[in-house]
Amino acid sequence: MTADTTTTGALRATRPGLGRSMNSRQLTMMGLGSAIGAGLFLGSGVGVQAAGPAVLISYLVAGALVIIVMQALGELAAANPSSGAFSVYTQKAFGKTAGSAVGWLWWFQLVVVIAAEAIGAAGLLSSVLPTVPVWLMALSFIAVFTLINATGVKNYGEFEFWFAILKVAAIIVFLAIGAALVFGWLPNVASPGLGNLFDHGGFAPAGWPGIAAALLVVVFAFGGTEIVSVAAAETADPVRSVGKAIRTVVWRILVFYIGSLTVIVLVVPWESEALSSPFAAVLATAQIPGAETAIVLVAAVALLSALNANLYGASRMLYSLAERGDAPKAVLKLNKAKAPVLAVLLSVAVGIVSTVLELFFPDRVLPALLNLVGSTILLVWASVLLSQFVLRRKADRTGQDLMLRMRAFPYLTLAGIGLLATILILSCFDGAARTQLLSTVALTACIAAGCWWAHRSRDRRPAPTDA
Repeated sequence: MTADTTTTGALRATRPGLGRSMNSRQLTMMGLGSAIGAGLFLGSGVGVQAAGPAVLISYLVAGALVIIVMQALGELAAANPSSGAFSVYTQKAFGKTAGSAVGWLWWFQLVVVIAAEAIGAAGLLSSVLPTVPVWLMALSFIAVFTLINATGVKNYGEFEFWFAILKVAAIIVFLAIGAALVFGWLPNVASPGLGNLFDHGGFAPAGWPGIAAALLVVVFAFGGTEIVSVAAAETADPVRSVGKAIRTVVWRILVFYIGSLTVIVLVVPWESEALSSPFAAVLATAQIPGAETAIVLVAAVALLSALNANLYGASRMLYSLAERGDAPKAVLKLNKAKAPVLAVLLSVAVGIVSTVLELFFPDRVLPALLNLVGSTILLVWASVLLSQFVLRRKADRTGQDLMLRMRAFPYLTLAGIGLLATILILSCFDGAARTQLLSTVALTACIAAGCWWAHRSRDRRPAPTDA
C-alpha cells in the first residue's frame, strides 16, 4: 500500500462524512423528475420530425435501455452507496484510471451543461420578462442554486422535490387535455382521431433510418436519471430509498414519455412546423388560452431543476474524486450543513466562466463545449453496465449477499450492452452524432491519459519517512 493510499484511508476514517438528511420521498421524486426536462417539453418534436409517428418505437427502445441501466445502477448503489457512484464502481471493476476518467468526464459534462441551462432558462423567460437582461437572469440563477447547494442536501432535495412535483403535474394536466382532445370531449374542438398516425406518409414515413435517427435524439433526453445513484449516499436508508426510486423508472417512462409522445403524434401532423414546441402545439389545437406562455414557464422550471441537479451531482463527484486522491484534499472540507462547499464553488466557477464567455461571444463558446460532452451519457451508461456485469459475477462467485439484485442477470445486462453498442454504431452513420461521439471519445482519451499519468507519478513518489 502506498503512502498516498494510507493517507486517503486515514482521512476517510477520521473526518465526518456528507450529510444523510435526504429522505426517501425526496429521492423518489428526484428519480421521477430527473429525466423530465426541456428535452421532453421542447426537444421531443425533433424526434417526431425525424421518424414521424414511429418515434414511439424509438422511445420504447431508449426507454428499455434506461430501465436496464437503472436496474444495474440500483444494484450497485444499494451494495455500495457512494457520492462517486458509477465512477467508484468503474474503479472497483476496471482500476483507478478508468474510475477517475469516468468521474472527471461526468463532472466536466455537468459543469458545461450548467451554463447552457442557466442561459437557456433565462432566454425562455426573457419572452415573459423582456425588461430583465438575459445575462442578469442567468447569473442570478447560478447564484441562487449555488446558495441552495451550499446549505445542505436537505435543502437541495426539497427544491428538487417541488420542481419534480411541478413537472409531473404539468404532464398530468397535458395528458388529461390530450385525452379529452383525442376522444372528442372538448366543446367546439374536433377530435383528430387516428388520422395523423397514418395519413401523412404512413406510420414510419422515413422508414428504419428515421427511427434510428430519432433514437439518437431520444436517448439523450433520458440523461439525468443516473444522478439518483449519487444522491443515494446522502439518504438515511440507501437500500430502501434507491429501490423505491428505481421502481418508479418503468411507469415514469411509460406514462410520462410514451404517453406524452402518443398525444403529440395523434394531435399534430409530423411535418408541422409547430413541433418546434410540441406541447404548446397540442394545447393550441385544444384552444387552451395562454398555452405558449404556460409551456415556456414549465420548460424554464425544467431547465432550472436540471441546473440544480447538475450542480449537486458535479459537487458530489468532485468530492468523491478528492476522497480517492484525484482532486485536491481541500475539496473534502464540509461546512456546518455537511455540504462540500468548496466542491460546489469550484463546480459552479466553470459554469460562470462559460456563461460569461457565451454572453460575450454568443453561439461560439457553448456549442463547442457541448459538442465535446455530447455523447458522455453513452459512455457513462456503458461504464455502469460493464461494471455491474463484472462486479455481479464476482459477487456471485464469492457468495456476497447483495441487498438489491438485478433480475434476469446476465441476460438483461448483456441486452443493455447490445443496445448501447447498436446506438454507438448508428452514431457513426449520422454526421452530427458522429462528430459529437468522436469529440467525446477524444476528450475521454485525454482525461484518461491525464489520470494515468497522475496515478503513475503519485505511485512513484517515495513514502514519507519519520524524522
